[in-house]
Amino acid sequence: MSTHQIRNIAIIAHVDHGKTTMVDQLLRQSGTFAEHEKVVDTVMDNNAIEKERGITILAKNCAVTWQGTHINIVDTPGHADFGGEVERALSMVDGVVLLIDAQEGPMPQTRFVTKKALALGLKPILVVNKVDKPGANPDKVVNAAFDLFDKLGATDEQLDFPVVYASGINGWSSLEEGPQGEQWGPDMSALFDTILKHVPSQKGDPNAPLQLQISALDFSTFVGRIGVGRISQGTLKPMMDVVVMEGPDGKQVKGRVNQVLTFQGLDRVQATEAGPGEIVLINGITDIGIGVTVTDPANPAPLPMLKVDEPTLTMNFCVNTSPLAGREGKFVTSRQIWDRLQKELQHNVALRVNETDEEGIFEVMGRGELHLTILLENMRREGYEMAVSKPRVVFRTIDGEKHEPIELVTADIEDQHQGGVMQALGERKGELVNMEPDGRGRVRLEYRIPARGLIGFTNEFLNLTRGSGLISNIFDSYEPHKGEIGSRKNGVLISMDDGEIFTYALGKLDDRGRMFVRANDPVYEGMIVGIHSRDNDLVVNATRTKQLTNFRVSGKEDAIKITPPIELTLEYGVEFIEDDELVEITPKSVRLRKRFLKEHERKRASRETAA
Repeated sequence: MSTHQIRNIAIIAHVDHGKTTMVDQLLRQSGTFAEHEKVVDTVMDNNAIEKERGITILAKNCAVTWQGTHINIVDTPGHADFGGEVERALSMVDGVVLLIDAQEGPMPQTRFVTKKALALGLKPILVVNKVDKPGANPDKVVNAAFDLFDKLGATDEQLDFPVVYASGINGWSSLEEGPQGEQWGPDMSALFDTILKHVPSQKGDPNAPLQLQISALDFSTFVGRIGVGRISQGTLKPMMDVVVMEGPDGKQVKGRVNQVLTFQGLDRVQATEAGPGEIVLINGITDIGIGVTVTDPANPAPLPMLKVDEPTLTMNFCVNTSPLAGREGKFVTSRQIWDRLQKELQHNVALRVNETDEEGIFEVMGRGELHLTILLENMRREGYEMAVSKPRVVFRTIDGEKHEPIELVTADIEDQHQGGVMQALGERKGELVNMEPDGRGRVRLEYRIPARGLIGFTNEFLNLTRGSGLISNIFDSYEPHKGEIGSRKNGVLISMDDGEIFTYALGKLDDRGRMFVRANDPVYEGMIVGIHSRDNDLVVNATRTKQLTNFRVSGKEDAIKITPPIELTLEYGVEFIEDDELVEITPKSVRLRKRFLKEHERKRASRETAA
């Protein structure tokens, strides 16, 4: 395949702006799928959690052919918590397609990924998607995108970007605006032609020493570890001897490439050789890792290792020590949890894992709450059982002063909820940066707030806005410590005994607060069974039963009325708990518990903390 016939692009967008749907349409209209294969389900979101949540978590590759040109497309996550995926994906491409919702405009995650792309010198193509939506304002979005690029330090060449209007779900694009409610273009050809015109082709020399940087890893039970990356220069062939280098000064390992595969649609096809610009998959090298350069042994030309932003949040992953431990999980020991975390490190480049002084407790650092909870969700689905602590921010000491991560928060809410949201963010040390009413009953608030202040805020925000608010955040910078931030306002109800919850006990506890448990659920001493209606913790008898006697009173007994319990999810639990509490996670259940199960141990610990 000659180099001028290859284009490598990344599609970047905020969560839910239609990126994955757009990739599906490009695959279909390029003839990758036959007519009978046109399924409603999105092709790229093939991970179970991605399908459930409607978000992209893992960067994925596919390829289409348009007018004889092979276009490699990388579908990247829109959430800043998966920034490690974004940075790797951008290292493989020569141009970016920035997708923005025609109604919502540029959002924080758009800003995050765009900043990375512009810093790498990539020229953007702006796609204004969902232009057929009621309330779409394409002109305003284009102007907002220009202002965003300018703020992020774009060059004059990057500011002279092409604009394509599109409706991804209906499968058409256009270079010109048309009347509202009508189709502006026949198909996606306007976007394809813009990509061919504005994305540069690879300039590498096929006769130079081989230079292939690995940006992603895969695994096959047949061939072992698979490395994915783009060839910068040289030619790669199967059964070729190579050297794997960790940057110019890192260690070197000799190896031999077994197979060379390229992307065709969503499939992988074997190639007899591959040249500059091609995104390839190679196997046969066991020690291959992310960021390494596969190069020529005679004339090594290593590239610098990929740089990834540092983690901002840390959690403790512990062995589950509750009385119910081991009933539901398949992998419960510290060694099994440690091995699984080490396996995750091989491809999750933004993650850090350290052992602690305490047996069976590991410190796991990530880019945000979502980054860590997705890892936990994957582990519990694989059969792991563990307990995790409340997330803590990663502080840094700069010039002898304590600094903490600051997040940029965008909240899109209805006017009537503005006061409550602003008060809540103010209490969490948030500073208002910008306020923009849209003239249709909604307002967009932009805040800078310590990352500590956002832990546990999502549930409060949903309550304040009656579920109608949209909130997103992105890491901004490290700044001096902002002082103490208030914690959870309510105490919890703690079980005093082991056993099973009875409806009678739930009825007696109903006026004490909201419960997390249902009738017949197992409970144990020190387990949190509900939220107390007051600000203190209360130990309750959750296993009490009705005393049965032969004596009968005249008149009908009152039926027990119970308020439905709060649905306890993994994210809710992680956000809800305090420092002295843990979330117990098993493949079937999520429970909350005190770190110390016995009441006298909790009292002793609180005295030691106070001292």
